[in-house]
Amino acid sequence: MIPRYSLPDMERIWSDENKFNTWLKVELLACEALCELGEIPKESLKKIKDKSKFDIKRIHQIEKVVKHDVIAFLTSISEKVGKDARFIHMGLTSSDVLDTALSYNMTQAVDLLLEDLLELKRALKKMAKKHKNTVMIGRSHGVHAEPITFGLKMLLWFDEVERHIQRLEHAKNTIKYGKISGAVGTYSNIDPYVEQYVCKKLGLTPSPLSTQVLQRDRHAELMTTLGLIASSLEKFATEIRGLQRTEVNEVQEAFAKGQKGSSAMPHKKNPIICERICGLARLIRANSIPAMENIALWHERDISHSSVERIIIPDSTIALDYILHKFIWLIKNLLVRPENMKTNLEKTRGSIFSQTILLKLVKKGLTKEDAYEIVQHISMEAVREKKDFKTVLLKNKKMRDILSREEIKESFNIRTHLKNIKEIYKRFGI
Repeated sequence: MIPRYSLPDMERIWSDENKFNTWLKVELLACEALCELGEIPKESLKKIKDKSKFDIKRIHQIEKVVKHDVIAFLTSISEKVGKDARFIHMGLTSSDVLDTALSYNMTQAVDLLLEDLLELKRALKKMAKKHKNTVMIGRSHGVHAEPITFGLKMLLWFDEVERHIQRLEHAKNTIKYGKISGAVGTYSNIDPYVEQYVCKKLGLTPSPLSTQVLQRDRHAELMTTLGLIASSLEKFATEIRGLQRTEVNEVQEAFAKGQKGSSAMPHKKNPIICERICGLARLIRANSIPAMENIALWHERDISHSSVERIIIPDSTIALDYILHKFIWLIKNLLVRPENMKTNLEKTRGSIFSQTILLKLVKKGLTKEDAYEIVQHISMEAVREKKDFKTVLLKNKKMRDILSREEIKESFNIRTHLKNIKEIYKRFGI
């Protein structure tokens, strides 16, 4: 059965509840640091921590009037805390809270995506091991080339996912920075210790230098990485779609009991999950463009990036989490048809061994050009007349004058093409 997908963890990260909780966490940690510096009385800090609560509806009510989300948030908190609220946000600018909180939330989202990628990697490794020797035809330009194994295809995807894990870990380190350095990044009204204290408590690194905001090349690296991951998922899904075509029928998405493929044609089983992945991958990839455009801001800061980020970062992480879960399920439940792979492998009646014959002729002393012309002529004849390639070779006098019957026959051993598969697998410890 195809499971309904819910994303409580990723959805929670980008919820108003978690956003305001993170803002409050930043503010309270800043108050703790200021208290250590002697700028906030200990009794005031205790009251601030005890009474700091927020009400989302109240924040939105205030924001309708003040047109500023951070001020609305702080006003809501102040209503709960009372006069000691004067110490909250002391020396900070809005972006100190917003950017540090965003970095924290992005790392939360990345951690979930890394878990997804690790699960996908495990699923692909299992499929690669299972189908290590499941022979199928390799295709170039969509046309039969030479034999491979289905496991090798899965191993290739496994390798690609491993690179994405490394990329995402690098992107996490790039965005894992906070800043509490004031209106233009000079710490004019806040001690750098506050930044160090808050970032350490949140598991972030203090930015070595910032303006009023963290520099958006950090965010762009994350977004382009998400676009790359989505692009690979689209690549994988496109391959499955191609292999599921009726004329090929080598793999198929699992089809649940009661599932219907078409409103008009009851016989249809469509690769709908793969198609959905391909569609959403385009959205995620497209969101990397505005992320890069957010890098160029006026002077020490404007807010042209802000409205964009409120959409593209949650949307992309949620969408990627979704299609990763879908693809993991798809791989774990993929229907593989070795018998159809064997049938397709034989459709060209042995012409897929043409390179083996070509190389044997070269070893006998023919030039590559002469050997190619001979083999191409014979293979085209076999295809045109729908004859077995080996049979045509054995009947060709010019060929028999160069290669013995035994040399021709031994050229059609499929295992010769796959003799180094074990060596490839060893590179991955499999």
